[in-house]
Amino acid sequence: MSEHHAPGSTDAASGTVAGSGFRPTAVAAVPLGTIGESIGVVVPGASSSVPVTGISLNSRTVAPGDLYVALPGATRHGADFVSQAVDAGAVAVLTDDDGARLLALSADTPVPVLVVDTPRGAVGGLAALIYQSRPEGGAAPSLFGVTGTNGKTTTTYFINALLQALGRRTGLIGTIEILAGGEPIPSQLTTPESTDVHALLALMRERDLDAASMEVSSHAISFHRVDGVEFDVAGFTNLTQDHLDLHGTMDEYFQTKAELFTAAHAKTAVVTVDDEWGRRLAAGAGIPVTTLATAQGNEPAESADWTVTATAPRGLGTDFLLRHRDGTELRVHTGLPGSFNVSNAALATVMVLASGVDAATLQSALDSADPFTVAVPGRMQLVSTAPAAVVDFAHNPDALQRALEAVRSPEPGSRVIVVFGATGQRDQGKRPAMGAIAARLADVVIVSDDDPHDEDAAAIRADVLAGAREAKETDGLGCTILESHPRDAAIRQAVDMAFPHDTILVAGRGHEVWQEVKGVNLALDDRVELREALTARGFTVLNDQRIES
Repeated sequence: MSEHHAPGSTDAASGTVAGSGFRPTAVAAVPLGTIGESIGVVVPGASSSVPVTGISLNSRTVAPGDLYVALPGATRHGADFVSQAVDAGAVAVLTDDDGARLLALSADTPVPVLVVDTPRGAVGGLAALIYQSRPEGGAAPSLFGVTGTNGKTTTTYFINALLQALGRRTGLIGTIEILAGGEPIPSQLTTPESTDVHALLALMRERDLDAASMEVSSHAISFHRVDGVEFDVAGFTNLTQDHLDLHGTMDEYFQTKAELFTAAHAKTAVVTVDDEWGRRLAAGAGIPVTTLATAQGNEPAESADWTVTATAPRGLGTDFLLRHRDGTELRVHTGLPGSFNVSNAALATVMVLASGVDAATLQSALDSADPFTVAVPGRMQLVSTAPAAVVDFAHNPDALQRALEAVRSPEPGSRVIVVFGATGQRDQGKRPAMGAIAARLADVVIVSDDDPHDEDAAAIRADVLAGAREAKETDGLGCTILESHPRDAAIRQAVDMAFPHDTILVAGRGHEVWQEVKGVNLALDDRVELREALTARGFTVLNDQRIES
């Protein structure tokens, strides 16, 4: 489940990404008194010597020796779960005034209780202290953080692949999976809770990993999930309408993203300046910034440090040059379709350069390993070629427009058939806008369900359909607009309509394998449904390991 589908945080929901399995095996105990000093709380008497070896926001993932942090949730307060946490081995509790009052009303709490006004704001620093995830003066993996509305996942996968091509042992924390030098673990949030982030970073250090890449969402910044984390290089992709249900306005959304580009969170940054938001960020960042122009906007090439130029199609992907203002050039290829993947590959390249890798070494890795042709699950993922069938995570207006433009074939008579919907209990302003974009850029628009959550699915579809129909009438478009649900039926309908020279785009859910309807998770994987529908019609499907170009 990704950020745009994640439910509200409660004790039962938060922290489930990691649990004790993501922790380092050896943690030096920190006295509770030291923890109290770090947050301005005096721990009296013998309690000050209580040894703490972990920290958790979730009573279900508490391990012996943990500090349990009891936070207010959407429906319950974490203090309601203190007895379960203590039974699991928690040696102390950190909470707010409301939590302390709840504990006072219950039976005596058998462990020390620390009280601060805003415990969530203290968690990141405490997790860093307990796990020693980024020890001052000590060895730790180089850390790359990527933020922006679209492109975070692909860019982190690209960074990971490029670092591996350079011979580095790598980790990854993101929407799709978490890697700490071992088997991938499915992720629940774009960025895990700060307790899990620091545990993972400590685990990566324990396993002698050289570098790690992390997606950093606006939710992560707002909810303090990256507090206490210092990135060696922070990267910015773009900013378009999304998450306004959380932030209210685009300016507030921008200000949240901008917090990553301060000395508290990063040493240096690479900022894509294709849009006004990127240019504003680069101008106001509190750390050294390298700028990147990728020909996606109107930024003059000479004003950016690095510029994408000489783009040329190769197979489904693109060859291009990255040119520095001093004349240095790098030859780069991505096998993933779409100009936005050129931007993602360029950003990944410049971020690795900004970490201290020299251009000649980087060019050798680009030439030998073709790292930007790695398949990213649910991100412009090709399922078949005749018809071309693509699954993509595009779930906001800008991403949907870019995806539709990317899959348009130059072959005469070919059509684009798109299946998509909108998420319930999220920014409602996106719905008609996405419908209008689909009507303008696709030949057949099939509006279905995404994750309705607790909203009426028919009402969500109606909002999307209204935007599509208005655009068709106002602009005199010739597209066909259909409504189809449930989603698996919509995908079958798209395949049944397709000819071998057409393109099918199934957008909005990407890698996700569950659809939430009225609190119930239903098994649904767009890639599986698309493969089965294509196979039923006798079309050939591809494996999902690598884009062929």
